[in-house]
Amino acid sequence: MLEFVFTRRFAMAHRLIHGSSEICATPHGHNEEVRVYLKPVEIKPLDGKQNVVVPFQQAKTTWHRFIDGSVDHAFQLAENDPLVEWFKQHEPQRLSRLLITPGDPTTELLACLLMSKLNCFLTVEQSGLYCEQIEIMETPTNTVRFTGNPLEFIPNTRPPEQCWWRRADMSMSELKI
Repeated sequence: MLEFVFTRRFAMAHRLIHGSSEICATPHGHNEEVRVYLKPVEIKPLDGKQNVVVPFQQAKTTWHRFIDGSVDHAFQLAENDPLVEWFKQHEPQRLSRLLITPGDPTTELLACLLMSKLNCFLTVEQSGLYCEQIEIMETPTNTVRFTGNPLEFIPNTRPPEQCWWRRADMSMSELKI
C-alpha cells in the first residue's frame, strides 16, 4: 500500500488548567512536529504514465497552509479557560490566534482535532486520500500517535456545526472579533 507522509514543525503555547500539574497550568510553549500519514481511499494500480496516486503538491498544500498560517504560533486554550474572556475584552484583535479546544489543549486532543481537520480538507478537495495516522512530537522525548476515527475521541461538548475541526477552512475556534 502506498502512503504519503508529510511532516511540519510549528511553535505553540498552551496551558492545562483542569489537571493536577501546576507547572502545566502556567502558559508555556513547545516547538512541535506533526507528521501525517495519508493513504488512498481506493486501491488501484498506477497509470503507467504519471505513476502518482495524487501529486504531492495537491496532497499537502492546504494542510501545510493551515499549519503554517493558523496553527503556528497560536495560543491553545480550553474553551472555558478564563484567558479566553480576557482576550475577548482586552485584545479582541488576537482572537484569531487562539486555538480553542473542548477541555484542556493536550497533545492527545490536538492530535485528534488536527486529524479531523485534515480529513475535512482531503474530503472537500476530493483528493482520494484520507489520514490514517497522525503523530505529534511535543518534545524530543514525548510523542503522541493516533490512528482511528478522531471524532470518537474528541469530547462532544457542542453541536457539530460549531466545531472548527469539522470544517475545511482555516479556522481554529468559533470566536469572532
